[in-house]
Order: sequence, then structure tokens, then C-alpha cells
Amino acid sequence: MPIEKMKNPYKGSGQITREQFLFYEMRITAELLNEGIDEKELIEKIVEDNLFQYPTEKSVRAMAKTCIKRLKILDNKELVEAIAVKYTDAAKQICLYAMMKQYRLVWDFMINVIGEKYRLKDYNFGQMDVNIFLIQLQEQNDYVAGWSDATIKRIRQVLIRILIENGYLDDNKADHINPVWIDPLLENAIQNKGDIRALTAFNCFS
Repeated sequence: MPIEKMKNPYKGSGQITREQFLFYEMRITAELLNEGIDEKELIEKIVEDNLFQYPTEKSVRAMAKTCIKRLKILDNKELVEAIAVKYTDAAKQICLYAMMKQYRLVWDFMINVIGEKYRLKDYNFGQMDVNIFLIQLQEQNDYVAGWSDATIKRIRQVLIRILIENGYLDDNKADHINPVWIDPLLENAIQNKGDIRALTAFNCFS
């Protein structure tokens, strides 16, 4: 089905300029959920204790809700627990998968750009790869075409930072992507969920 005939699959994707990767915040929220605290109480605890160390209560509350939403999207208690207790690289991979599930733009980028590079064993990478992806997306989808140049620029920056935080890139000037190895827990969860295409984003083709 042509992208333009879908029902706004990218609606809300522009929010990644504000919400971003949020690993630190996701780990804190996952820890509290694992303690059995209900969502409402959890949000209030994060806000009252300013656990995210944000400057305003409004921003803390908004990001707490975002983290809960991402964790719920996983629909997997083991993955939520892993975000809280597993070693950083594995926890970050799970957070990335949650972000892919929340935002169609991140899903498409990680599979169609990064996953495809792994499939072709083409490790060359530059910001031009992100630019081409976003330009093609604008050409294919009217909703994305309506984004301002400033929004596109910020989205490009966020995507690059996501890659850096997850070890795909060494820094924002890197000219190649690094090989990554998927955590077995995440691999099994993705397979059980039927999201097989998502495996390619983690250099997994089993």
C-alpha cells in the first residue's frame, strides 16, 4: 500500500524532537514499575522527587507519561524488567526497540536505512544517509512534507544521537556504522512478537 494512502502513519513522529531517546528516564520508570507502583502513583513520585532532574514540573510529568507509554508498548514484563536491571547496552537496545514501536519514523529509519546497510554489509554512513531518508519520506508522505526545515533538522539530529547512544556510531562525525550484537532476550521477544523485520535493525538475520 502506498505510504500516502495510509492513515497518517507518521503522525506524532515529530515529537521525537522533544521526547528523544530518554534512556536515563526509561530506566528510572522501569525500576518503579518493577516495584509494583501503579502508573498514577509512579508519575507523582517522579514529579515530586524530580527524579528526572528537569527544570519544570510540567516537563517531568510529560516525560514520565512518555516513558510509561513506551514501556507499555513493549507489552512484555521481562523486557521492562531488563531495562531496569540489565547491563546498559542491552537495556538501551530494548529502549530503542520501544522507540521504534512508538514512532513509525524511527521504525522505518532503523529497518530501511540501518538494517539494509547491515544486510548489504555496507558499513559506510554519513549524515547524507539520514538526509536522503527524510527527503524521500517527505516526497512520499504529505504529513511529513508539512514539517518545517527546522523540524527536519532537529529530527536528523535526534536520529544521529540515537545511533551514537546505541553504539552504531562513534560520534556525529563518524563515516561508518559499527556492527552491533542483539541481546538474546530482545531477539527472542521480537521473534515471539512476530516483528521479524525489526531484527535487521540490530544486525540480526537469523
